[in-house]
Amino acid sequence: METIMLVDDEPEILQLLRMYFGGEGYRLLTAENGREALEALEREKVDLIVLDVMMPVMNGIETCAKLRERHNMPVIMLSAKGQDDDKIAGLGIGADDYVVKPFNPLEVVARVRSQLRRYNRLGANTAAESGCGGIAVDGLTIDTDNRRVTVEGGEVHLTPREFAILELLARTPGHVFSTEQIYDRVWNEPFMESSNTIMVHVRKIREKIERDAKKPRYIQTVWGVGYKFRGNEQ
Repeated sequence: METIMLVDDEPEILQLLRMYFGGEGYRLLTAENGREALEALEREKVDLIVLDVMMPVMNGIETCAKLRERHNMPVIMLSAKGQDDDKIAGLGIGADDYVVKPFNPLEVVARVRSQLRRYNRLGANTAAESGCGGIAVDGLTIDTDNRRVTVEGGEVHLTPREFAILELLARTPGHVFSTEQIYDRVWNEPFMESSNTIMVHVRKIREKIERDAKKPRYIQTVWGVGYKFRGNEQ
């Protein structure tokens, strides 16, 4: 049974989500602020978090940034803010999806199912699809069996989508993927032409795996086209 943590300071929202998730077969945990959520993560195994942005004590942005230091389960942000900049901020600190309030509870349930399917599929099928358990290039090691990434011996923590993007590029060094192709394969949803989601995710990956994110060794930008994995090229 998969465990979902619902984090929101509005009792009505928690009650509404509990009602809709009740018949889905998930184990549910709740927290009223980010600090409670982080404390619960020390005690409980959680498979996905639905996290409100505007909360007292510790808001959703701070909470997501903090939990990403140690955890890589999918995170879906909830917020009354619908501006693109707010969405980019949420995705940029490690969220995997973003739902604007007021929301349709059935949409939240559907997004949870989708995120869990993708996360479980990436974990289970990576080794089978590749025929090997990992990728190692110039100090960077991608353990596809255990979904771990190390750089020069030190482990770095990527979100599920960051890991999926890095793995996609690293499997075919030198091959250029357009932003639309990356979105297609990782999000499995229609690409939004105005979206700069891929750029934000690539920037976050570089910040975690590169010595100097402004002079990347691994993920190269091909201007006007997309991105490629440099591999051992000089």
